[in-house]
Amino acid sequence: QVQLVESGGGSVQAGGSLRLSCAASAYTYCMAWFRQAPGKEREGVARILTGSGNTAYFDSVKGRFTISRDNAKNTLYLQMDSLKPEDTAMYYCAANSRAGGGCSTWQYTYWGQGTQVTVSS
Repeated sequence: QVQLVESGGGSVQAGGSLRLSCAASAYTYCMAWFRQAPGKEREGVARILTGSGNTAYFDSVKGRFTISRDNAKNTLYLQMDSLKPEDTAMYYCAANSRAGGGCSTWQYTYWGQGTQVTVSS
């Protein structure tokens, strides 16, 4: 079992920045950020592999969001710059503890409770 705890959400004006953090209770093979806006389906935002550091991003956040992690601390980050109102959503951290669990297909086993991000125009 892996427990994930997110922090860092809040309210910001368009064009501003926020940094989300997600602390994992144990080793994870891969981690990702998802988001879900009211009335919309959950969507993957960015993912990262622990070993290689390889990353992937949802098209709408490329060039504005940066995913990273501190392996020593088992902590995942999402730096969000140039925020837009359409980025408003609940953001969730997710993780898999082993390979073959669906990292590249956005299928994750462990989930955090979410942190709200609100961007006003």
